[in-house]
Amino acid sequence: MKRYANSAKIKIGILFFGLVLIAGTIFYSNSIVSQLREDNRQIVTVYSRIIANTINEENDANLGFVFDEIIKKVQFPIIYTDKLNNPLYSRNIDADQDKLGYHIKNMRKNNDPISIEFFDPETNASTVLGYLYFGDSVIVRRLEWLPYLEIIIVLMFVLVGFLGFNSIRENEKRQIWVGMARETAHQLGTPISALIGWIDRMDTHPKESEKIAKEMRSDMTRLEQISDRFGQMASHSPLERLSLSNLINEQVEYLKKRIPTLGNGTALKINIYDDLYILGNSVLLGWVFENLIRNGIDSIKNKNGKVEVSVKAVSDYAYIFIKDNGKGINRKDWKNIFKPGFTSKKRGWGLGLSLVLRIIEEIHRGAIIVKTSSLNEGTTFLIKLKQQR
Repeated sequence: MKRYANSAKIKIGILFFGLVLIAGTIFYSNSIVSQLREDNRQIVTVYSRIIANTINEENDANLGFVFDEIIKKVQFPIIYTDKLNNPLYSRNIDADQDKLGYHIKNMRKNNDPISIEFFDPETNASTVLGYLYFGDSVIVRRLEWLPYLEIIIVLMFVLVGFLGFNSIRENEKRQIWVGMARETAHQLGTPISALIGWIDRMDTHPKESEKIAKEMRSDMTRLEQISDRFGQMASHSPLERLSLSNLINEQVEYLKKRIPTLGNGTALKINIYDDLYILGNSVLLGWVFENLIRNGIDSIKNKNGKVEVSVKAVSDYAYIFIKDNGKGINRKDWKNIFKPGFTSKKRGWGLGLSLVLRIIEEIHRGAIIVKTSSLNEGTTFLIKLKQQR
């Protein structure tokens, strides 16, 4: 329940951040538009003063010069009217004279008109002679729509990304479920095959029944451990003080009797230089060592195969090296091998090492890397775990 609650909080946080981003984009764009409109207003105010100084002259040639030359380079639409709002001149408007009234109404929505006032120094009074109406330039109109266009593009991108991500996630889920099923079958294969072998052995060698029963109990214990492994991966795993030498020896002794290639061309060697203790989960760490040792054995294609497990202390940490002389790993795949679904085996599903990584890093707060690897020469894995004094 806590995981789902955190997921909901993350989604709400992302939504809130998106709304803030959208609001910020619109606010910033509108502030630029307001600044441009204010700049246009200042320009129109200067024009109104020029017109006011020329409008009382007997000849209106100067007024025509103002609109034809001075206001010629203005980048926004502008209309000059008399004091009754009858249009007299216009610039940057592609419309007939009788349709200028429509443009005046639209201009008034965004920009208040600038009055043209003549100041008479003799009477010390101002007289309104007309008005200058001005609209938004093409740049301003584009800026007004720009944030909404950006939002639409981003939403489309997010929608496509979400659909694609959801499709990828569903596909990964299917692969993981199939992979977990195959991994379970792989885990069960060794003890079940061993039990079948012990039964056949008991039929042909009844005098060894006591010894065989002991080994069968060991395989039954392993089956119980396998059922525990998957359960403890999905929950809070209990940790206890463990001896690495005992844990590794148990895994090696079990595998030696149940993997046919061991002792028949492939050697499994242990070098424990220091008897170290760690805080760990014996079931899950046993899974790690079994997985890495089996991978090493499976990678060996020559007759003189060798898998070597070494343990030594380095400062406050226990270093576990698992080395083989198998086919090796390409350098570009050193990190990829820990990703779910990646495998170099023809019949593999690529979950073993991803589970190993999770056990070491997330449950035991340690580290695992490919220390060295060369094609056709072998691979060395390094596991680093904190010592428990």
